[in-house]
Amino acid sequence: MNTKKQIDRREFLKRSGFFAAGAFTFPTLVASSALAEEGKAAPSDRITIGVIGVGGRGTDNMRSFLSHSDARVVAVCDVQLKLRQRAKAIVDQHYGDKACAAYNDFREILARKDIDSVVVTTPDHWHGLIAVGAARAGKDLYCEKPLGVSVLEGQAVRDAVRKYERVLQTGTQQRSDRKFRVACELARNGYLGKIHTVNVGAPGPEYKRTYNKPTTEEPIPPGVDYDMYVGPSPMKPYNEGRLAWPDWYLIWDYCAGFIVNWGVHHLDIANWGCPAVSSEPCEFAFKGSYRNDGLTDNINDWRGEFQYASGLRMTYSDTGNPNKIGCEFVGDKGSVYVDRAGIWAEPASLLKIEIKPEEHLHVSDDHYGDFLKCVRSRQDPVSPVEAGHKASYLGLIAETAVRLKRNLKWDPVKEEFPGDEEANALKKREYRKPWVL
Repeated sequence: MNTKKQIDRREFLKRSGFFAAGAFTFPTLVASSALAEEGKAAPSDRITIGVIGVGGRGTDNMRSFLSHSDARVVAVCDVQLKLRQRAKAIVDQHYGDKACAAYNDFREILARKDIDSVVVTTPDHWHGLIAVGAARAGKDLYCEKPLGVSVLEGQAVRDAVRKYERVLQTGTQQRSDRKFRVACELARNGYLGKIHTVNVGAPGPEYKRTYNKPTTEEPIPPGVDYDMYVGPSPMKPYNEGRLAWPDWYLIWDYCAGFIVNWGVHHLDIANWGCPAVSSEPCEFAFKGSYRNDGLTDNINDWRGEFQYASGLRMTYSDTGNPNKIGCEFVGDKGSVYVDRAGIWAEPASLLKIEIKPEEHLHVSDDHYGDFLKCVRSRQDPVSPVEAGHKASYLGLIAETAVRLKRNLKWDPVKEEFPGDEEANALKKREYRKPWVL
């Protein structure tokens, strides 16, 4: 483990006007246990990890890293006292000691020089700010999808990761599932012929709010740092429904909706198997409706199509509207459809093809282990930052078309809507002071 002296956390937080005024830049701190000297193997020290956000999914991620003996979780962070206490207890029980630190403010973790990597599993509206800050602080990242709630946030994360030479694994774990890789290898290596259609479906309306009490203001419970929970999003009166699951996924302030948050999984597979969906200019039209139930107000259902000059088309809808959940590649010689339940092809003989070694994509059967391996090798993991950004913005720009109720065009090189000021204005979100990106 890294035994370098920590920088003073009080001083770090004092200087963190980076978030307040844009003047502070995190020092580029690189923990020695994360790096391999050129020409030498990485050291055998365990990679130290801080987990930021330890709700349901965050705890799942944390447990996955606990199962790896070449890593050690040394700190947890959450704005809810009960969640961080629970996470600390799980870590301490696993290691048989009381060494795990528990923080309310994620900047405490970023300030520790002895922490190599962070796991970001907060609500979506925090992903961009924390990921950029972590990269600047010299941390490698396992960051849950999407990489932000705006195109600008995804760009900022990508640029920071590359500038500070960090490793980022996006939490699009389907890339570490063999059947998704096989589907993409069949599509990319010509076994389906020329791909002309990609069909993507993701859950939407089936998710409903669970907090059914009145939406009026409630007292903030002890042990909940609501100001920190809200962070850069607009401050609204406290109501437990803003923190409930899956309610916060359905609230625009914290999540762009499942067109992005859930859809990112299968949009990522679409992009992995047919990179043209994110590399070619396109025109697209989408229709949908928005939630209006209690506090929930982001997109409920959607259907539409991306059209490319080459003749390629990608359809995208919520499940059954009309697409099935998952991703389907259709070529002039065959098709393959994959979701978490399985993989199917037409003709079925496609699934018996022996993929040549040189045709394999990045092979990973453990998303967490792949990340740790790449932290040591300094190579890109199976779900690198660019892939996470593209899969995120494909959903975001589709939502923009629904919001504006008109056709849009997209330039993937400039990552903008050409000549469209109204649409381009929606590539970013305004942050609540004092937070800035």
